[in-house]
Amino acid sequence: MIRRSQGGIQPGKTRPALPVPEHIVRPPYAETGDPGAAMPAAVVLSEEQTEAMVHATALARDVLDLAGTLVMPGVQTCDLDDQLHQAIIARNGYPSPLNYRGFPRSNCISVNEIVCHGIPDDRPLEDGDVVSIDVSCFLNGVHGDTCRTFYVGEPDDETRHLVRTTKRALDAAIAICGPGVPVSEIGEVIERVANKAGLGTVREFVGHGIGPTFHTRPQVFHFAGSRSTEVLQAGTCFTIEPMLTAGSPKVTLWRDGWTVATADRKRSAQFEHTLHVTESGVEVLTAYDREFEEDAGANRLA
Repeated sequence: MIRRSQGGIQPGKTRPALPVPEHIVRPPYAETGDPGAAMPAAVVLSEEQTEAMVHATALARDVLDLAGTLVMPGVQTCDLDDQLHQAIIARNGYPSPLNYRGFPRSNCISVNEIVCHGIPDDRPLEDGDVVSIDVSCFLNGVHGDTCRTFYVGEPDDETRHLVRTTKRALDAAIAICGPGVPVSEIGEVIERVANKAGLGTVREFVGHGIGPTFHTRPQVFHFAGSRSTEVLQAGTCFTIEPMLTAGSPKVTLWRDGWTVATADRKRSAQFEHTLHVTESGVEVLTAYDREFEEDAGANRLA
């Protein structure tokens, strides 16, 4: 996949991420960039680990709430990333993306047609943009992970429809989850919502198990017909993170090896929650303190 050279978002200049103080406990990959085997088996968490997940996910949620207050025209995404980095370390967390397989910054910030893994740089946000901010934190030996798409200024109707539907798809998928539920059903629900709204569903990226390891099984596909045989298991944590597009779901990869864009340069949106599978259903660990209010705007809560 090769980046187009003209039109849409272009790569700007970035700079090294802010340092992490020595007293902050780091995940194993923080120094080497190597997280080990891809997608190891899911882990049933101990009571202590489950409690740690509550705190790690609360940190990620709170920092994402902060991001919503900082998103405005003229703000450079690298400056936004710096402020979120500082908020994470102020509460003794480590920004999970930092040096994960060499990722150079602390949060993934993806503007307009950038689907995911956007590297923060010196491009200022512009009125009418849409920006997905993915915050992940390592705290007390576990990771918390959440993403929300924010409006920059006032969105057009197409953007508002895209963002609303992506959040609705995530909520619909969460509603069917519980122990023993086939993971494949999650993608079926998401694609059904997307298709009804005339939107595309990106297939290349998945939700995942999470806990002491940043990414584990199950792989949570966001489209129908994945043929996954995995089921949700009580005592585990996982993410659902659908990425919907206003046009084709086909994507391209920039030369930086990280930034993923829609092939047709139409916009994308993403929402993500970390969930804990209980004996009777799921608990949304990154749930907002107050309900998301669609008509008020993606970066404002009721």
